[in-house]
Amino acid sequence: HSDSTKIIVNISFFEVGIGITANTTLLFFHVHTFLLKHRLKPTDLLIGHLALIHIVMLLTMGFMATDIFGSQKIWDDIKCKSVISLYKLMRGLSICTVYLLSVTQLKHKLSLHNLYCIPILWVFNMTISGYFLISVIATPNVTALHLLFVTESCSLSPMSYFLGYIYSALATFQGVFLMGLTALSSGYMVVLLYGHKRQSQHLHSTNLSPKASPEERATHTILLLMSFFVVTYFWDFIFSSSSTMMWNNDPVHLCLQMLLGNGYATISPLVLINREKTQIIRVLK
Repeated sequence: HSDSTKIIVNISFFEVGIGITANTTLLFFHVHTFLLKHRLKPTDLLIGHLALIHIVMLLTMGFMATDIFGSQKIWDDIKCKSVISLYKLMRGLSICTVYLLSVTQLKHKLSLHNLYCIPILWVFNMTISGYFLISVIATPNVTALHLLFVTESCSLSPMSYFLGYIYSALATFQGVFLMGLTALSSGYMVVLLYGHKRQSQHLHSTNLSPKASPEERATHTILLLMSFFVVTYFWDFIFSSSSTMMWNNDPVHLCLQMLLGNGYATISPLVLINREKTQIIRVLK
């Protein structure tokens, strides 16, 4: 069991390290582009916003991973509340920003209006994560059932049914509803791409392999990210639900759940960097 624990710990920190490095590179590239051109496309602004969210999310995941497997210092109430609430805030903002990115890719005319939604998303997700500011407590010896996050030092205290129902309703809306909409917009993107491809083949019948436009390549990338995000979120939902139903507080199980749930935060910047690798290399030089 100790060997498997070491492997999970090493994989966790490897994921965090790669993810933070990739997201920092992506954020630096978009900030540099903005400083040079003084303007960015709405999708680029959202990607930069997402990269910043993922940096903070992966940092807090690293802190939680150290405490899941036991740390030398026992966390107090303030550290437990701040780290876990911040993680939940970033996770919620990631879900909302991914959905906003998919909508912006589809409806360019509405893209500027979509950007005004970002402050609203912060307020909405801060309201949800506020639940953890109230319910998370420092417990040096975890022996009871805790539904969402358990570390060596932190646990969830029992809340009133009323607050529990409010949190469940908001979290369900945020997760299931937005993921459903993201899946629908991804499906709509597939239909648009297929129609555009057929039209392009018809117009360029003399050319057997017409090149995809930059807009098409960007849509392909966003579609790939949307699909991967929906799949990882779905499996993370199944994983966390089974963990709750089985009263499973095993640290390896919990860290595997975090690895799966945060895989998107590590892989998505690598996909985006690959798309912009020529410009990014030029900027880094």
